[in-house]
Amino acid sequence: MNAILRASALAGLIVMLFSAAGCTVRPMLASQPGLAGEEKAALSAISVDPVSTRHAQEVRNHLIFLLNGGTGQPENPRYRLGLTVTTAALDAAQIQQGSESEPSAGIVTVTAQYRLIDSQTGNVVAGGQEQASASFDRPLQEFAVMRAERDAEDRAAREAAEFIRLAVAQDLVRLDTR
Repeated sequence: MNAILRASALAGLIVMLFSAAGCTVRPMLASQPGLAGEEKAALSAISVDPVSTRHAQEVRNHLIFLLNGGTGQPENPRYRLGLTVTTAALDAAQIQQGSESEPSAGIVTVTAQYRLIDSQTGNVVAGGQEQASASFDRPLQEFAVMRAERDAEDRAAREAAEFIRLAVAQDLVRLDTR
């Protein structure tokens, strides 16, 4: 009985050690997790093509920051990233009661299509679509509604840029394994 108790205690200790081995502690503002030097270099060799709308510019600006760590566009990019960004605002709930029901909450959805283009050949090597949403309140004041909707649009654009960065990193890994 004593040997069984020791063996189960030892097995429990081994299980706890293995589960604790997977835990890591990192500073909150540390560099990007999971990206080795090669992946960071590959991402920083991507330039983002100019866009024509305000919400597309929000996505582009955040992408440039994410891809290059705040240093701007690369001088000799290996790849170009083309963007097409659209937004849609929908009423989410009608709660305000007055002379007539008015929507009191809304959702902005930013949809971004991207194309990763080889700068040397001009061929599209990867592409996809990412979508992000953000909700906002619709108060009774018209300017407050416009400002809240724009803030939600900016939040959704930043999140879409994060999704695109992740998707492009995955695309680059796939390209390197060919």
